[in-house]
Order: sequence, then structure tokens, then C-alpha cells
Amino acid sequence: MLGAEQRGLGYLFKLKQSANVKKLIGQIFQQEEWVEAGQAWQGREDVLRLSGWSQQRRVIVLRRPMRSKPPTEAETVNQRKSQRKAAKQLTLDLPELTYQGVQYEYAVLVTSLTDEVCSVAQHYRDRGDAENNFDELKNQWGWAGFTTQDRKRCQIMGRIIALVYNWWTIFMRLGIPEKHAEAITSRPLALHGIARQTRHGNQTTVEITSRHAKAKQIAEVLTKVSGFLKRIKTTAEQLTQAERWTLILSAAFRYFFGGRVIGRTGRLADATG
Repeated sequence: MLGAEQRGLGYLFKLKQSANVKKLIGQIFQQEEWVEAGQAWQGREDVLRLSGWSQQRRVIVLRRPMRSKPPTEAETVNQRKSQRKAAKQLTLDLPELTYQGVQYEYAVLVTSLTDEVCSVAQHYRDRGDAENNFDELKNQWGWAGFTTQDRKRCQIMGRIIALVYNWWTIFMRLGIPEKHAEAITSRPLALHGIARQTRHGNQTTVEITSRHAKAKQIAEVLTKVSGFLKRIKTTAEQLTQAERWTLILSAAFRYFFGGRVIGRTGRLADATG
């Protein structure tokens, strides 16, 4: 943080639940001036100086009610007793806190940004979304599952995995454009099947029989992808390789482009027929 401040760079981090952080939460948790922070979160801003910090810094405390069943009568009595021991409860190393009978999960962010509470909370959620891709690459594609002292071999393997990940993501986006399908679910969804190739009248046909429980959904997705690629193939002679890729990427990410072709004003249906 000090290095970012010296360079005039903005930063946003999540703080550990240290004793001073919990003390701050205990001071402001019972206050009422909480504002909307998006996705059922509430937020408050304050300042905090931890040991080892050279100055006070702006912090954003976020809280969100946890989903739980309505308390029984015995639980209600226990909650009333626990409210009188709220200060002691804060010393526990737990990521949640009960206040006025409602159990909250909470987080504390430290930032140099001057944005309002709701914007800062969204910035942190966006950061988490971006990190999810790297988590998927490491844990579902084996990006961290190889080690060697040969740097070039590591680079080659890393690039191959990233390339396959990109191709697979584009392929799945063609069939399911409205969301990102992680490998842990999309690979069994699209790969667990038996294929049979037949050739008749100079035409080669591949029939795929899925053994997945969602076979009907898979058939719709693969039929959609196959139909689109056939339309691209019929016009391939008229298009350059860059133009073909433009249409494929526009179709794969039409959820973001609103159905328009990248770099054009026309819509995707007009370009592919």
C-alpha cells in the first residue's frame, strides 16, 4: 500500500480479521447509517490505523445477512443472551457476526479510492470475477500442475494450456452464450458421448450419442454450434481468415456485443445468413 501511495496508484485490498479490525467492526456494527452496496450487501466507511501502518487509511466495512432458517423459541432465548455478550463474541475468529437476531457475514476492505461505498464494493467483486479465470486455469486445466527447471518447457506448456482453454471457452460460448461454462462442468457435459462416423454419397456424417443426464440440452447446444459453423463454411470462400474469426468471435460473445459483428454496424444474422 505504501508503494502504491508513493506512486499515486489506487489500491483495494481485503483485510484479515485481526484484533484491531474486529474492534472496529464492534464499534460500528450497531450503528444504523449503512448504505446499499449491491447484491444484498450493506456498507459503511471509516478510517483505521493498524500496527505497522504509518497513517490512517480509508476502510469499507461490508455486511450481508446469511441465509438461515427461522430461529426456534430456544434459539431466540439464546440469541438474547448472546446479544449481551456481543463484545466477547467479536473476539472469536469467525467470518460472521450475529446482531439483533440476524447473522451476518462481513468483510473489511482498505482502499485509496475515493469512490462511494457501492462502487468500491463492486470494484472488489469485479476483481474477484477476474481472478476466477486464473483459479479455473490452475485447478481445472492444470496450469499449475507441471514443474521443471527448464524455463522454456514451462513457457511452452503454459501457452498450450492457455490456448486450449481459450479455444474451449469460445466453443462453449457458441452454444451457451449467456454464461461462462467452467471446465469442471462443461467438459463432462460436451465430451461424455459416443460418436459414430458414416460416409455415404461423398458426405461424412458424425452421430453423437450422449450418456450425460442432460443429453437433450447437450443435443440442442451442439446442434446450434454445428449449424452456425456450417453457415460459416458455406461463405468461407468469400471471407478471409480474419473475417471468419471475426464472425466466430462475434457469435461466441454476442451476449456482450448485443448480437453485432465486431468492428461493424450490421448484426450477426445478416453476416452469416
